[in-house]
Amino acid sequence: MPDTEVNSMGLQAFDTLKRENKINRDVASNRFVNCVANAITREVGGEWEVVVFEDKSLNAFALPGGKIGVHAGMVDLVDNQDQLAVVIGHEIGHVIARHSNERLSQQVGTNLGISLIQAVAAPQTALGQTAIGLLGVGAQYGVIMPFSRLHEAEADKIGLDLMAGAGFNPAESIRLWQKMAQASQGLEPVEFLSTHPSHASRIENLQANLPRAQQLQHQANATGKIPRCAK
Repeated sequence: MPDTEVNSMGLQAFDTLKRENKINRDVASNRFVNCVANAITREVGGEWEVVVFEDKSLNAFALPGGKIGVHAGMVDLVDNQDQLAVVIGHEIGHVIARHSNERLSQQVGTNLGISLIQAVAAPQTALGQTAIGLLGVGAQYGVIMPFSRLHEAEADKIGLDLMAGAGFNPAESIRLWQKMAQASQGLEPVEFLSTHPSHASRIENLQANLPRAQQLQHQANATGKIPRCAK
């Protein structure tokens, strides 16, 4: 599908989410999330809108069109700026790699593009659920459409490089996914793991990519990129 159409879907979906979900107004949480997100998006370029949602589930997402959503539950879970950078970097990685576009293109004909854009505004409808699920925010409406193993590995790698290039510590990616795995053993479902399946090889792959990412961090720090985002 044309990127302009997919971006329009992302914008429409984000507007719908903001309209239907309570937005977190806590000053400290918003400052923390925006500090981390802004440091990473500077590496990407473009205009990005960041919203913290008043939702205790462990979830975060990024949408085509430059939109980032982080749930308050995810903010509570992370120990530091680096762990949140892992999450946000991973989500932006999906957008940069155009994974939503690939999923939409694989499952629908381009002639449905316009109706899909309109359907995103009505996520309760069957077509709307399909569209919003393919964009990667279906968990908000109970529609789980996990990204493929290939997409996950690609987003992990891109996200690790992004956060390291912004000066964050990529080694915290291991701890973050360990924390997510521990959280998933509780009674509450972990939406982030539902839509981003945790494979046994994930931490192994991250460890394999760490040396390169740590070099990127050292280079970033040497040029003055030293994020100071206090939780």
